[in-house]
Amino acid sequence: MKKLTLSILLFVCFLGPLITNAQSAASYDRGLYIAKGDTLPYRILFPQDFDPLKKYPLVIVLHGAGERGNDNEAQLLWGSKLFLKDTIRERYPAIVVFPQCSANGWWASNKFEEDSVTHKTKFIFLHDAPPSKSMVSLLGLVDQLLDKPYVNKHQVYIGGLSMGGMGTFEIIGRKPNLFAAAFAICGGDNTLNAKKYAKKVPIWIFHGAKDSVVPFTHSEAMVAAIKEAGGDPKYTLYPNDDHNSWSDAFAEPMFMAWLFSHKK
Repeated sequence: MKKLTLSILLFVCFLGPLITNAQSAASYDRGLYIAKGDTLPYRILFPQDFDPLKKYPLVIVLHGAGERGNDNEAQLLWGSKLFLKDTIRERYPAIVVFPQCSANGWWASNKFEEDSVTHKTKFIFLHDAPPSKSMVSLLGLVDQLLDKPYVNKHQVYIGGLSMGGMGTFEIIGRKPNLFAAAFAICGGDNTLNAKKYAKKVPIWIFHGAKDSVVPFTHSEAMVAAIKEAGGDPKYTLYPNDDHNSWSDAFAEPMFMAWLFSHKK
């Protein structure tokens, strides 16, 4: 009996998180943006008691490299549960979209090199580079969403983590007059791009001081560049976080209040 009880307990412990994730994912409707042969899967969460005659803020969240693909589900791994909390949905009714980058795609137009000493990936952020295929699709999806009569064009927000943090910097540089606010978690950008959005898009930048994948110095360089260009970025560095600072970022008590306080 003890063995049977233990087996059941282990089964529940293993299956529980899977059921929770499945239930969370089920709350987000599936969608596909298709243009010129390219497809961008996305998941979309509508407010509770959604009324198409009303206008709602739009939040777009960009995932990291580990969630790329075409299953239209992996991109919900980080951040999606935050927007499902009853208190959040009641206080900040919004349309939330999680697009999914293709398996070999990249949100931002970056280049990569291997460090000859550490053998880790070095990120080379470009200035005024053409958009990647994934960015072109993302921009198309944004335009499509903005065409909806129930989207409040004065409250369009974007943010992301890791690869998505890099994509966030790039897209606000391409659409600085659109986004009311942005958040970039463990990302980076070419400092020369900061002048495009420094005075136009309030941004909260997060990073882990022990990040072994994307060095926190990339975020610190952007904070300095934005300030030099006349902006006032909000910056939070978690002293004990590695490449998982999104967990602490999404748990910030003032995160949602700060985001939704901004309007164009």
